[in-house]
Amino acid sequence: MAAAPESLRMIPLLIALDWGTSSLRAFLMGADGNILERHSQPLGIMQTQPDGFAAAFALVAGPWMARWPHLPAIASGMIGSTQGWVEAPYCRNATGAAEIARNLLTIPVGNSGFLHIVPGLAKDAPQAEVMRGEETQILGALAITPDLADSQLLLPGTHSKWARLADARITDFATFMTGELFALLRTHSILGRLQNDLPLDETGFETGVTAARDGDGISSLLFSARARVLLGSLPASASLPYLSGLLIGDEIRSALAAGYGKGRLAMIGAPVLCARYRRALTLFGIRDIHTIEGAAEAGLWLIACQAGLIVPEPTQETMS
Repeated sequence: MAAAPESLRMIPLLIALDWGTSSLRAFLMGADGNILERHSQPLGIMQTQPDGFAAAFALVAGPWMARWPHLPAIASGMIGSTQGWVEAPYCRNATGAAEIARNLLTIPVGNSGFLHIVPGLAKDAPQAEVMRGEETQILGALAITPDLADSQLLLPGTHSKWARLADARITDFATFMTGELFALLRTHSILGRLQNDLPLDETGFETGVTAARDGDGISSLLFSARARVLLGSLPASASLPYLSGLLIGDEIRSALAAGYGKGRLAMIGAPVLCARYRRALTLFGIRDIHTIEGAAEAGLWLIACQAGLIVPEPTQETMS
């Protein structure tokens, strides 16, 4: 499909929101998903009262809707959870862009507008799993890099996701609470009290990854973060990097054991965190890893197109 002329690429066609737990990112998008403007506010669902979502939406998108009142708006992430604005039911089984687009939940916003909320994904077997927001990032990654249609995707974060794709559909996924476990252990356990005021010694990270790779599970390894320091085999300044390495290493070990390392692997996420996972993956012999940025906004654009929300050619009203 040919790209739109540059003059048309600057005409607004969509308001897209990536609305998660801690932040709200808003994009004004033109033809081909071109980002014309963007706003970000610390107004995730945990920072917004239940009666404050409409005001948060108006803060980031209100000026756009006032100028272009007929623009469609779409949102993905935890805004569609039970703690969000309104719960969007999960899609189940193997899911692609078309299925997700057919199951958008629409609510009124402002005086005459509507917000279309992307559903999350759920599965019951072999164990219960859910995701909200990551499905949009995965579809965006496919839009950016179509040859990932049959691959594995890793989305590192507070709750890391590993997803399996076949024919551009999400066929399986697993969640690892790696980031949250690290935060809890660092803040609320004896393991976090070893770190001194010296700069972090990142050599402990590779040591932790290797220990997890060669170990039998994280439960029997966690206390070694303390024991190694007390016995002198690990500097106190390396204890937190070691703990991080243990947790990330065990996540990778478990994911690979579940078959998520077969075939091509790509990552979606913040560059710093992806670089950390890349360091760990090399210790498992995995080096050819493609990292994708801008996946959320690309996914929102794709879903909006699949749902028929995007006017194929700008109207005179939209251009005014």
